[in-house]
Amino acid sequence: MTTYKILAATGCPTGIAHTYMAAEALEQAAKKKNISIKVETHGQVGIENEFTEEEIRNAEVIIIAADKDVQSERFAGKRVIEVSVGKGIKEPDLLIEQALEGKGIIRKGTASQTAGSSTETRDGTGIGHAIYKHLMNGVSHMLPFVVGGGVLIAISFLWGIYSAEPDHVQYNAFAAMLKTIGGASMGMMVPVLSAYIAESIAKRPGLVIGFVGGLVANNGGTGFLGGIISGFLAGYLIVLLSKLFKNLPKSLDGLKVIFLYPVIGVFVIGVVMTLLSEPMSGVNEWMMDFLAGFENSNPLILGIIVGCMSAFDMGGPVNKAAYVTGTLLLAQGNTTFMAGVSAACIAPPLMTTVAVLLFKDSYSKEDRNAGLVNFILGSTHITEGAIPFAAKSPLKNIPIMMVGSSVAAVLTYFFKVQVPAPHGGFLVLPVVTHPLMWILAILIGSIIGGVLLGIVQKSSQKKEQI
Repeated sequence: MTTYKILAATGCPTGIAHTYMAAEALEQAAKKKNISIKVETHGQVGIENEFTEEEIRNAEVIIIAADKDVQSERFAGKRVIEVSVGKGIKEPDLLIEQALEGKGIIRKGTASQTAGSSTETRDGTGIGHAIYKHLMNGVSHMLPFVVGGGVLIAISFLWGIYSAEPDHVQYNAFAAMLKTIGGASMGMMVPVLSAYIAESIAKRPGLVIGFVGGLVANNGGTGFLGGIISGFLAGYLIVLLSKLFKNLPKSLDGLKVIFLYPVIGVFVIGVVMTLLSEPMSGVNEWMMDFLAGFENSNPLILGIIVGCMSAFDMGGPVNKAAYVTGTLLLAQGNTTFMAGVSAACIAPPLMTTVAVLLFKDSYSKEDRNAGLVNFILGSTHITEGAIPFAAKSPLKNIPIMMVGSSVAAVLTYFFKVQVPAPHGGFLVLPVVTHPLMWILAILIGSIIGGVLLGIVQKSSQKKEQI
């Protein structure tokens, strides 16, 4: 069996490009030094080239170049150099040099440790990157559910807006089945997000607590933000419990993982999220009433409000308040309000597409690929595709997306577009009043937002190079 002097694990939030670019860069850097290295990748297809226990035991140093969880608790007691996946791509030679020079930190804990390891200090990174890593671990697992479910729901509307309603003349059994399947997939979004944020923080013991917290948050109407809150609360709750129970006899480790963590964790997170859900749901209802009051107001004011709310948290309670209000008004025969909401929800992903096309040199290959995929997601009313872009610089990118969505919504109202479907994006164009004007409104908002995103990205890139 080959003995590797250096092991490296790479992983990026989406698990598509950066994961493998970092792996290749580290392999080439090690080859220049004539050093043996094995790189384990944590991509969208799962773990590839996985380390064996013997390889970990014999390795002198382990490089972690990742922005997501790579099961680093396995490396307890080993010398570890931990950086972002971007540094693995840009500075592989430096990382190999540091590995050979004996730099890094000895990872605390034992190899059998299952919770609490995420609280250790990272080499060269801070708490901000740790939070980002945990969040992106949740997002990367959530996105396939959103994409699969959202597209199936959109396709179901091709048979008619009411094709899933058994008592309606438009009813179609296949369309109803598609909507049911798509709805089930979309319904998993918040629980999966919460679960894998918690799993990133506290490993397997955090997974079940995160799932339950996410389900309670979802049922309570807290949306995307509720999933984030429950995920972090669940993860750090397990970390706290692991510290409280650390003095229990070693023979009770199985009891902690199988009984104490799940029972106490599920109870605490369930109670906390239940208590949080009611006030957050109340805030949602207040915002719905507030929006309904603007139903027949000035198109400029209404468009700005709807645009800002739709792009503010992209699937969270603020976004959902606008969406649910539009859906409720549809039931009352108002198809104008939903037109602006849909435009504002479609625009953010399309902005990222515009940005990566016009400013391709300012974005990584992974971002460019994600931006192109977002054209499909945006076209089918899946706003969440823009979340990874927003999360990288929320204080800059979210306001820009709010501006672009507001422009799209304002123009939609000025053009008197009517959209009688609560979902579906461009797939429901056959039932839209003034469909070409609606597309024009969305494209104008997306281009304005995309250009602004690209300018900010280019400016940030120049600052990093100075």
